[in-house]
Amino acid sequence: MGDNSPMIVEQNVPLQPHNTFGIVAKARTLVRIGGESDVQAVLAHPGLGAEARFVLGGGSNIVLTGDVKAVVLKVEVAGRRIVEDGPRATIVELGAGENWHEAVTWAVEQGLDGLENLALIPGTVGASPVQNIGAYGVELQDRFESLDAIDLVTGKVFTLDAAQCAFGYRDSVFKHSPARDSDFGLAGRAMILRVRLRLPKPWKPVLGYVDLQRKMTETGIAEPTARQIYDWVCAIRGAKLPDPRVIGNAGSFFKNPTVTPEQCQDIIAREPGIVHYPMPDGTMKLAAGWLIDACGWKGKSVGQAGVYDKQALVLVNRGGATGGEVVTLARAIQTSVYERFGIRLEPEPVVV
Repeated sequence: MGDNSPMIVEQNVPLQPHNTFGIVAKARTLVRIGGESDVQAVLAHPGLGAEARFVLGGGSNIVLTGDVKAVVLKVEVAGRRIVEDGPRATIVELGAGENWHEAVTWAVEQGLDGLENLALIPGTVGASPVQNIGAYGVELQDRFESLDAIDLVTGKVFTLDAAQCAFGYRDSVFKHSPARDSDFGLAGRAMILRVRLRLPKPWKPVLGYVDLQRKMTETGIAEPTARQIYDWVCAIRGAKLPDPRVIGNAGSFFKNPTVTPEQCQDIIAREPGIVHYPMPDGTMKLAAGWLIDACGWKGKSVGQAGVYDKQALVLVNRGGATGGEVVTLARAIQTSVYERFGIRLEPEPVVV
């Protein structure tokens, strides 16, 4: 894993290729992390050891508002392997620097079924537990076994199981700062190195989503294989979301808000068309894209930052957008949605 090779430190590195929004910014110092020894070398380094650190994966969930002064730790831990192939599940281990979609594609091609609903989600494997990524009825936590991470203060490697990750909707222990010493928050404290996923046997397709039901009807395939579901998910996402290689974006920009059934009834009374889904805990989830679209934002811009014309949940870089323009646009959208619906939209990406 490059554990004997010297640490690679680069200065004034352009970050435009390393964030899917394509925002122009530089890292004053960037270190490529191929394994735990690279992190330990940074911590032991007389100059770098004392600096603030910023962990960068695929850059698909960040908005850069300027050059990054902290030492950027670029996660490049590679590896894909089957750790265990038992009668009830296959356990797969993936390096945190692996591209998530490529890893899902690899699994489907190997006949390792269970990740197909999560195809085409941008970013790296290491970021997947941080966000508890999810799509089309499957969340990462449904397939999670354990992960290895490294403490960015002590340099010690530790393992967490699902309960210790404290998964929630687009949430985990990695998104919370330790507010008090007794609180177990790992934001800024740890870097994920490897993720192990548990693929249950026998495989059962997850087909509850409307878009997948529509594909079953269109194709007449009542019992799709994992490969067919993978192809469908890729087609559905491709039609809705812009390819970051063509037009800069960070996927869904806002979380779908949840409200009480009473709040939902109030909004339906005023807005009968609102898209909403009941959640297992009795709350109602509202489609953030619908709320934004209802406020007339689809296709609008602030400077070179815009709202994607096919899906209002996605903000895009129309060419040369600054992080400031993206943030200004996001705040304007939040204000209109709050003024019209009384709902506060929460951004998904981290503003750096």
